[in-house]
Amino acid sequence: MTPEQAAARAKPGLAKLVGAFAESPQTLRRARLMGLSGWAYHVSARAGALGDVRPETVAAAIGFIAPDAVTDGWEAAAKTTPPVEVATWHLHELCRWGVDELGGFPRLSRLLELSKRVVSAVDAAGLPLFAAWRAMPVPETSPGAQAAVMLHLLHEHRLGVHVVAVRASGLTPLQAIMAGPDGETDAVAFGWQPPYPSPGPIVRRLMWAESVADSLTGQAYAQLDRAERVELCGLLESLSHRLSR
Repeated sequence: MTPEQAAARAKPGLAKLVGAFAESPQTLRRARLMGLSGWAYHVSARAGALGDVRPETVAAAIGFIAPDAVTDGWEAAAKTTPPVEVATWHLHELCRWGVDELGGFPRLSRLLELSKRVVSAVDAAGLPLFAAWRAMPVPETSPGAQAAVMLHLLHEHRLGVHVVAVRASGLTPLQAIMAGPDGETDAVAFGWQPPYPSPGPIVRRLMWAESVADSLTGQAYAQLDRAERVELCGLLESLSHRLSR
């Protein structure tokens, strides 16, 4: 398994694992306790690690959410809680979730070891959200909490690289969304307004961008040898299956 192949194989498992945390009742409860809508919490929890920045900066860093939708969520959160505090609470919740949901995973220590090595190897140039999250102090030292943070960072790494690869392909974020499998559904979910571009002529560009994203993400996976890459991907798949039962 090459580093590029490892990056591609890890992608769906990471998305499922991070999604399991985002959709957990406790995580959603935190948004309600903070007096935030789900959308305001989503935007500020993810981008609050950037600190006190303008919504235009947040939109540029996230890339795939419509700028107006980012502004709505960011400013709504800022009226009640500074976004950096939302991100800090989000990190605490992530650690709690990791203790509860990952703590019993039989090979947790190995997953933590391998994922830490990949995260440490990432060159964060051009990846502001990844860099901001990696710099945040982790408030919990237990293996489950640490592993949850590493999974979040691996996923954030892939998301950030995807933005870079899509722009290198010449596509706009909206074009890339429309060329994807859920097209207009995702465009609406991410706050983009019609009219939407036709996906037909741009699907090949998106395929190229995905290949570039695999290559760029794979640079960090090269920190592991072939057997370790196979092992890490297997652990991610095993853990995602365990949580989806």
